[in-house]
Amino acid sequence: MANQEDLFKKIISHAKEYGFIFPSSEIYDGLAAVYDYGQYGVELKNNIKQYWWNSMVRYHENIVGIDSAIFMHPTIWKASGHVDAFNDPLIDNKDSKKRYRADVLIEDYIQKIEDKINKEVEKASKRFDNFDEAMYRQTNGRVLEYQAKIDAVTARFAELMNNNDLVGLKALIDELEIVCPVSGSRNWTEVRQFNLMFATRIGSVTEGADTIYLRPETAQGIFVNFLNVYKTGRMKLPFGIAQIGKAFRNEIVARQFIFRMREFEQMEMQFFVRPGEELKWFAYWKEERKKWHLSLGMGESSYRFHDHEKLAHYANAATDIEFKFPFGFKELEGIHSRTDYDLSQHEQYSGKKLRYFDPETNESYIPYVVETSIGVDRMFLSVLSHGYEEQVLEDGSVRTVLHLPVVLAPIKVAVLPLVKKDGMPEKAREIMEMLKPEMMCQYDEKDAIGRRYRRQDAIGTPYCITVDNQTMEDQTVTIRERDSMKQYRVPIAHLLHEIKLR
Repeated sequence: MANQEDLFKKIISHAKEYGFIFPSSEIYDGLAAVYDYGQYGVELKNNIKQYWWNSMVRYHENIVGIDSAIFMHPTIWKASGHVDAFNDPLIDNKDSKKRYRADVLIEDYIQKIEDKINKEVEKASKRFDNFDEAMYRQTNGRVLEYQAKIDAVTARFAELMNNNDLVGLKALIDELEIVCPVSGSRNWTEVRQFNLMFATRIGSVTEGADTIYLRPETAQGIFVNFLNVYKTGRMKLPFGIAQIGKAFRNEIVARQFIFRMREFEQMEMQFFVRPGEELKWFAYWKEERKKWHLSLGMGESSYRFHDHEKLAHYANAATDIEFKFPFGFKELEGIHSRTDYDLSQHEQYSGKKLRYFDPETNESYIPYVVETSIGVDRMFLSVLSHGYEEQVLEDGSVRTVLHLPVVLAPIKVAVLPLVKKDGMPEKAREIMEMLKPEMMCQYDEKDAIGRRYRRQDAIGTPYCITVDNQTMEDQTVTIRERDSMKQYRVPIAHLLHEIKLR
């Protein structure tokens, strides 16, 4: 675990050093759990959003996109349940004066037991060549004991969360002897609820202003526009509405860099289906979303499904696609069967009919909904974490490289004149002008060519094009691949085609 923590610290440091992510308002000592995306970060982030948008909207004839407002009528959040139920269970340690989410403390406790299982399995695998039956039984016994404890705690935890049993959560924390990470003591307060929505006021004068909320999710903007999209788009079930946008949550325990922030971005799609068909489509989107993640080439072992034992009040099925971050498997995307809860609630609170007329059955009904929801920032972190490597080369030197998926890389091609003379910079600029309309490029002529390669490795550029003396003779250039560091020559006339093939 210590090595993973060190790795995560290196990733965070790398993200700042190379212009991916900066602490927000840093010259004023920053703002907790708020970050700015730098020059390479914004390109990577935009590429992630475009890749998702293409897969959802461009490649599906029955899915369209919208962009709803951040400010919404306050009754929307009453109807959705956020005003009354969008809370986190919080607990304070009296000695450290630190505040924690009670559910996160218990989840961390479970994770520590899972880490013990992984260590036992790792030890056993190292001893595999020298098999010892007694040692195997001993190891297997410990693993079964740990797993039984996980199962018991998880089942009780799920029941307490489902019943919103704050007293029970406090009792479980005491029973498990969970300590404060700062003080090391078990001197806890009672557990209480805290609403996560940011409130603000809208109006020309303070006295007449109304309280509204920064949206805590983007889904409700889709639901309240269901009728508009259905009618103007002449949509037929099943159909989906997709959206990418900012959301805001007043996280008390914001942590793990950009994994949990107060201002974040979501990519969501609500898929409207006939009642009774929602679980079929839930299974469909579960597999489709897994395929999307695997298409990025980060390895099947990096992902796992986690089916929810505790279901949200609106769901009849839910699963998470979890990613193996340096701090363990954590939620990356959620797929939920939301039933007809949202549209029914908005129909009740607004007094407007939010129904679909089915021409095949001549019935009018409220559709059921299957949701896919992924955090842009978490997706960004998964790509950054998986791609980061400190690679020891044959000569003993170390290069830091980001193995970013080519389709997501902020800079696709770097164009590098070998020296700043003999017409090479001018020829490199010509190549830049040829490639710029097709992809994001960068020109660099400073320092030795080896150092420039290393800079491009560190920001994840898949290909470097070097203009040298031979280029001036035969109009060919050298392409260097980031991951393999292989180099080969290509005619300038074939350059664009060659890069696009890869």
